[in-house]
Amino acid sequence: MIRHALHDGWQLTAIGGPVPEHVADRALPAQVPGSTHLDLLAAGLIEEPYRDRVEQDLVWLHRTDWRYATTVEAAAPAEDERVDLVFEGLDTVATVAFAGRTLGSTANMFRSYRYDVRELVDGSPAELSVTFRSALAFAEEAEQRMGRRPRAYPHPMNAVRKMACSFGWDWGPDLQTAGIWKPARLERWRVARLAGVRPLASVTEDGAGRLTVHADIERSGLGAAGELTLSAAVGGRTATVTVPADADTATVTVDVPDAELWWPVGHGDQPLYDAKVTLTVGATELDTYARRVGFRTLTVDTTPDEHGTPFTFVVNGRRIFAKGANWIPDDHFLTRITRERLARRIDQAVDAHMNMLRIWGGGIYESDDFYELCDERGVLVWQDFLLACAAYAEDAELWAEFEAEARENVARLTPHPSLALWNGGNENLWGYMDWGWQEELNGATWGLGYYTDLFPRVVAELDPDRPYADGSPYSPGHDLAVTHPNDQDHGTRHEWQVWNRVDYTAYRDHTPRFCSEFGFQGPPTWATLTDWITERPLTSTSPAFLLHQKADDGNGKLERGMAPHLPETTTFEDWHWATQLNQSRAVAFGVEHFRSHWPRTTGSLVWQLNDCWPVTSWAAVDGDERPKPLYYGLRHAYAPRLLTFQPRSGRTALVAVNDTDAPWTGELRLERVSFDGEVRAGATISLDVAARGTAELDVADPLLEPADARREVLVATVGETRSFHLFEEDRDLAYDPAALAAEVTRVADGYRVEVTASSFARDVTLLADRVAPDAVVDEALVSLLAGERHTFQVRTSAEVDPAELTAPLVLRSVNSLHTTARD
Repeated sequence: MIRHALHDGWQLTAIGGPVPEHVADRALPAQVPGSTHLDLLAAGLIEEPYRDRVEQDLVWLHRTDWRYATTVEAAAPAEDERVDLVFEGLDTVATVAFAGRTLGSTANMFRSYRYDVRELVDGSPAELSVTFRSALAFAEEAEQRMGRRPRAYPHPMNAVRKMACSFGWDWGPDLQTAGIWKPARLERWRVARLAGVRPLASVTEDGAGRLTVHADIERSGLGAAGELTLSAAVGGRTATVTVPADADTATVTVDVPDAELWWPVGHGDQPLYDAKVTLTVGATELDTYARRVGFRTLTVDTTPDEHGTPFTFVVNGRRIFAKGANWIPDDHFLTRITRERLARRIDQAVDAHMNMLRIWGGGIYESDDFYELCDERGVLVWQDFLLACAAYAEDAELWAEFEAEARENVARLTPHPSLALWNGGNENLWGYMDWGWQEELNGATWGLGYYTDLFPRVVAELDPDRPYADGSPYSPGHDLAVTHPNDQDHGTRHEWQVWNRVDYTAYRDHTPRFCSEFGFQGPPTWATLTDWITERPLTSTSPAFLLHQKADDGNGKLERGMAPHLPETTTFEDWHWATQLNQSRAVAFGVEHFRSHWPRTTGSLVWQLNDCWPVTSWAAVDGDERPKPLYYGLRHAYAPRLLTFQPRSGRTALVAVNDTDAPWTGELRLERVSFDGEVRAGATISLDVAARGTAELDVADPLLEPADARREVLVATVGETRSFHLFEEDRDLAYDPAALAAEVTRVADGYRVEVTASSFARDVTLLADRVAPDAVVDEALVSLLAGERHTFQVRTSAEVDPAELTAPLVLRSVNSLHTTARD
């Protein structure tokens, strides 16, 4: 097999639609892989799409048609040689032509395309072109053919197999991409090739590793077919089978008796083994396939119990609590996402003690880089099939595309031990039940056949040991008409009453078996916000800010969400800090509630880890990769050992959560302390929490009965783990706004900031990006009792005035939202 990349010499031309004069009739250099927006940006023909209100200026791209063209010069094939043209991904509605002949049309960005061009390659230069139609126009026509189906957003994203959030979402821009978004190449091969390889790693009953390799084989058709040899090697072991002349599939099994088990992060190591598959004829190697695999068992336990239906991931026989977040594409312009960027993001997840990421159904099947990085780091991947917040027609044209993409991507992802679940889609079962779809559909198909027939059938055939769920939320084993898919007692639940309608304390109103979506909004970091929104003065109601706030009544929900908890703000700077802080508080509140109910509740996946552009959103890490306060709040709430005050039987109890392999023992100290440092009540408890267990500890009445509720805090401490319980909301507490003093010292990679509290200071945070855009702080949301100190490490390459790092808008806390000391 010889592969020649076709990434050079491409030209891009607009050929139809409402094209501006300065773009019309111009041939632009085009990047492949790439997209039209990025080529226009590189040519200086459009402004940065993410800046200010530029998104609105680019609506013309929604209905523009484009032509990519390059010249290919390839040697004529030998008599027994095949030549194939391969596109790994085309976004989205395209016609491919080569050497004056149309090869085919596409309407699915989630699958690859291969064309036999042997007869068209003769050694002379030939034009290769890919013409893209407006995906929006195509979707509108498809909807006319199949009938309108309900959806959460205006554009008919459910009528075309394109990334749904490309058409806009409540956190994403409406910048509808087009282009050759994955590699393109010529492949020259003889006799036969590996058309598909599925390595299925398993663990036998006696604990040995086993790799079963299924291979699909395409023969060239040039000459008589003969016997082939398929071999597989892994872990120092090799196995070989003969492929008969009339066969186009083969299976070879390799046993690895001494294979070590792969574990999720926090539960063990992640040993990976190089696997290589080789197809030969005689002594000639025809094609090879290489991946790394890991050996582990993984199931989802949905056996009914006294509470209903659990949804518990079980890895290598161990039940685990899934600590994680939902994942969206890390940049709206997908070709800018590098392996290095993905590594930074996944490392952030691991550093926040996450062990699972859910790839949401409105995005993409991620790159091989993503899953490989998750394999290496022990991050389990919940993979949605790509359907979200909409009803989908089951007409033959759409069904065929769903089946093709499902088969290709399920087969592609089989090697990855991190892949934990295939899920039918996002909120579509829920939408059918609650969002008025049934009346609008009037009996028309809406996607149930995909969730209950096509997808589980494909998974059972191609990846039989991987769990499958019909959707999220979902009540396993229950008929929709009998048990609601979002029932808290069954399967997975999405909790969106909080944020949309009720205060975040209402998280405690439900104890789901597994919460796979919940979250709260907050703006991006200051550096990100001010870089991309240049309108001044900067306010939460400026047109550009509002364009970067996509949620319905988003700012109103932010205001209403803060009002019961934090002081009213009068400046945009205070509003920005307060909304970020409230986001962190709300989500951490939910996480701690869910974790405290292990093993009834077995998972907590926050919406969302990341952003795809600079926006006010639910993300913990903003579009410029900067962690928001929420990120640090999650790191605290997902810590392996957690103390959390929770209501139990009408009282306040202390729950200790131990997500480690060792028992958690020690002397736990409970103290009710005044803000100025006086201990007014105390008690010591002997802590003994089983490995991977929880314990509820009674809190004596004197500790819960403050003499002055506005000036006292209850503190629980064991070792380095701590939790605080306040007796009033922050807005009503008598915080000292001048409680902090700080000293700054220059160190090799930045600055050390030592902060000392003269009075109780809650959620002390350095917003260091306000001082230097590259500044990153090692910790945030640190609460200090009177007399305590904490040292923050600020990493930056910038030379800054040390006084800036302790300025009032940089060194923040809840106290700083109180302009004067309370009486």
